[in-house]
Amino acid sequence: MVKVRDDHPVNDDGSVDITLWISMIEENITLKNPDILYQACVMARDIYDHNKAITDDWSEYGNGSFLIGIEMAQILSELQQSENSIVAAVLYRSVREKKLSVAEVKKHFGSKVGKLIEGVLQMAAIASRVNPRTGESVLGSDSPQVDTVRKMLVAMIDDVSVALIKIAERTCAIRNVKNADRMKRYLVAREVFDIYAPLAHRLGIGQIKWELEDLSFRYLKPNDYKTIAKMLDGKRIEREAFIDTAVSTVYEKLREQSIEPDVKGRAKHIYSIWRKMQRKNIEFSQVYDMRAVRVLVPNVRDCYATLGIVHGIWRNIPHEFDDYIASPKPNGYRSLHTAVFGPEGKVLEIQIRTPEMHEEAELGVCAHHVYKGTDTGAGSDSYEDKITWLRQVLDWHEDLGEAEGLGDILRSDVVEDRLYLFTPDGHVIDMQNGATAIDFAYRVHTEIGHRCCGAKVNGRIIPLNKPLVTGDQVEILTGSEQRPRRDWLNANLGFVTTSKARARVANWFKLQDKDKNTAAGRIIIEREFTRLAINSSDVDLKSVAEKVNYQKVSDMFAALGAGDVRLSQILNAAQSQLGDKTAENQLPLVLNSASKSMDTVAKDAGISILGVGNLLTNIASCCQPVPGDLISGYITQSRGVSIHRDDCSNLLTLRANDAVRVVPVDWGEKGERTFPVDIAIIAYDRSSLLRDLMNVFSNEHCNVISANTHTDRQNSTAEFFFTIEVSRLENLGRIMDKINQVPNVINIKRNRNMKS
Repeated sequence: MVKVRDDHPVNDDGSVDITLWISMIEENITLKNPDILYQACVMARDIYDHNKAITDDWSEYGNGSFLIGIEMAQILSELQQSENSIVAAVLYRSVREKKLSVAEVKKHFGSKVGKLIEGVLQMAAIASRVNPRTGESVLGSDSPQVDTVRKMLVAMIDDVSVALIKIAERTCAIRNVKNADRMKRYLVAREVFDIYAPLAHRLGIGQIKWELEDLSFRYLKPNDYKTIAKMLDGKRIEREAFIDTAVSTVYEKLREQSIEPDVKGRAKHIYSIWRKMQRKNIEFSQVYDMRAVRVLVPNVRDCYATLGIVHGIWRNIPHEFDDYIASPKPNGYRSLHTAVFGPEGKVLEIQIRTPEMHEEAELGVCAHHVYKGTDTGAGSDSYEDKITWLRQVLDWHEDLGEAEGLGDILRSDVVEDRLYLFTPDGHVIDMQNGATAIDFAYRVHTEIGHRCCGAKVNGRIIPLNKPLVTGDQVEILTGSEQRPRRDWLNANLGFVTTSKARARVANWFKLQDKDKNTAAGRIIIEREFTRLAINSSDVDLKSVAEKVNYQKVSDMFAALGAGDVRLSQILNAAQSQLGDKTAENQLPLVLNSASKSMDTVAKDAGISILGVGNLLTNIASCCQPVPGDLISGYITQSRGVSIHRDDCSNLLTLRANDAVRVVPVDWGEKGERTFPVDIAIIAYDRSSLLRDLMNVFSNEHCNVISANTHTDRQNSTAEFFFTIEVSRLENLGRIMDKINQVPNVINIKRNRNMKS
């Protein structure tokens, strides 16, 4: 366990002897440049002395920010942290209290130290988050909530040293808070208990975790703490005699087998005793593992040999053996645990491990870096120095929902970056990037998702398919009945992006009557075929069903109605079934000779001409560009578009003399043809309607060849006729779905009656 702070070495005048203090630090770590640490201490001391008249955050505790800074540094040195971390700890409180700027820190001590302090300041921001309704902190005893806050803290940092500095700072806070008022003690203890003690546990730093738990428990439940402490003190002599007997017995038996052990007894910490009493509903006298012995042996083979020897000395208790060497805990903890009926028939817990395992158990990720010889300084370009490996030791407790589609969830919901969103009560919900309000609703509760009928973000109504961003406060509006919409399963509309929410919606429809799903699926397909001007007689639906893994057409309809198969899959199967023969009649309405020539030449050249109609292309002989070169086109008098490299001297001359005929071009995707398709849109007329429609085409990277509009003033409606270029029916369907979402649009369909 981390020692409660020793008195700092002082000079005759009572001030800290910085030189002697640094020599104490060097007993724990090697300082490459002790002068840097000395300068940091002098700066922090002078800033504190200069501002003594100003009350700082630590005045009520009886210590100033300078003493807290060197106490933080002492903790980090015991955790084997880098020189940059030690310097950052000394200066952090001065920056936190705005008596020193980060810019000055970077100027005098380097960017790495400055970035560490910036990271710790960012972590400190979460503590200020309060419930907007009650004014209370979002931190509480609600386990899932505080777990999410811990993940939010981790997501905010780039370097494990940042987390360790913050944990050291909170350790100092809980050590010194005894002199503060009762409410202040409670708030600090609540934060430490809910956030930083579990975070220390996740990082495997046992010596910090135990101290944080005991000290925060002391202020959160003072009566329980005092009761258990008094009981422990009353049995101390008896327990020490028992432990001494067990230690000497194990030591002698192992020496007889030529194993050199380090055997010590340990006391179970107070909070751990109380937690076991509560969890198992037992009395203090029934907590058997208060008597424990830890055995350190040279190697893993000796660990298992020691286990056999211990079981030969005393009878082991069935079902009380754990092999954390073969199966380590998520935070990396390794050890053998067994319980036996020891001397006098009393229960004794024995832990067996190697010195390296013990070091990892006490220091966690700190020991990991010591063994690897890496510097955890912020700003390192090494991937191993980044938070990615830190996250790997965290137990995320992600609710993965349905087992079906687990691979997709692992690839998207866990691997990608996370969003952190707030409920109206200030609780934090973490989700994958791109999540919408419906995803949020299902993340909170399936029932809320089923009844979702609207959403407010930061107090304003938003579309249900609008992506959320970190920091949004989301309120879900619910109806009285469960009524998910089938549109939510349409990936083109973007209502649902997480695998969990999609599975919940699909499952709801699956539980409905199959006949209804079949009828609904049939209507969806017929409506889509009509909208895309596909003749049903040209499509063999049985063959389409087989392509999407259904034996019967009715089963395909039912699956579509229940959300088990996507409409885009059926469209792809239908288009591939149509083949080359009917493709000419399905996508291109009219392909005149010029457009065919253009397509052939452009396809052969692999060139896409942006914003230009039916023109031939040819490669300029002066520079002879090849795929990968940056290129531009020049519209000639008789040879179509001449393609030049951007740095071609001839092109530079042409651009200077006749810039209007220079057009942007690009190397197109090989093998993909685009076809002109006519679509008709009917909408209630309003200002900016045409602009909104064109924005959809722009966002979908769709080229518009022609556009015509007609307004009916009497009925306040407008008709729009566009010719656009698309490559697949799936893309056309997606664009039409997006247009359907534009306000005031009544209907959109593919138009076979337009004249080219």
